[in-house]
Amino acid sequence: MLKGLTQAGLVPFPSLAEFVDHAAKYGFEAIDYDAKELYNWVKQEGVVQIKAILSERKVVIGAISLPVEWQASEDDFRYSIVKLASYAATAADLGCTRCCTYILPSTDYNPAHFMAVATRRLRACTQILNRFGISLGVEFVGPHHYRTRWKHPFIWTIAETLDFIEAIGEPNVGLLFDSYHWYTNEATIEDILALRAEQIVHVHLNDARNVPISKVLDNDRLYPGEGVIDLAGFLKALHQIGYRGVVAQEVLTVERPKGPNENLLQRSADGFAKVFAALDIRK
Repeated sequence: MLKGLTQAGLVPFPSLAEFVDHAAKYGFEAIDYDAKELYNWVKQEGVVQIKAILSERKVVIGAISLPVEWQASEDDFRYSIVKLASYAATAADLGCTRCCTYILPSTDYNPAHFMAVATRRLRACTQILNRFGISLGVEFVGPHHYRTRWKHPFIWTIAETLDFIEAIGEPNVGLLFDSYHWYTNEATIEDILALRAEQIVHVHLNDARNVPISKVLDNDRLYPGEGVIDLAGFLKALHQIGYRGVVAQEVLTVERPKGPNENLLQRSADGFAKVFAALDIRK
């Protein structure tokens, strides 16, 4: 498995090159990046230059975010999907094969109608992504406070998300599997072992405070190895089913992280080293 970073839990870097440089310096092999920002950097610097930076630092683009407003109005969706092919082509040119989005666990929309709409919209997105060899990872969101934040309950479990993915019906869609949401669902190692590696597109890694699970907040995450989640067991189970993709840190916090980034990156690297040492594998 490749150790990866998002910019969550870090002070945002002013350029893609600086993010890549620092990721490599602290032993990370992949980065997740905003699709629109990646597109803009390639337009500014050129694909050859960006590829050279990635190659020199031995870092890959693990995943891009889905730059489509599929949970908003129909007008917003239609407007935002227009440039998806351009963003996907840019990512593919840089060797990226993963794109990610999330489902909120409750909604103010009529849930039956929203399910039909969401299925249609994500099917359209996956069909475009598939033209460029990119898979879509769909993330369920587990924290309890989001399950009642909006009027109607929606999707927040592994099983529900897999059924949603089956309804989308495209071969290049699977799970974005996040340790935080696995934990807040009170899912088990056996739940992971029941999956197949090809059902998982991408993985996020983070940790949780020692509070009742019903009180765990989505934007109050800890760096890997600093909380109570059995991250070694989580990763070992993923490894056992054959997952060999990126495992990217995603530490969402209430307040913007305070630098310097070197301290935050060292904290991240130490957390990954602790978890992977307990796992007793390197890849």
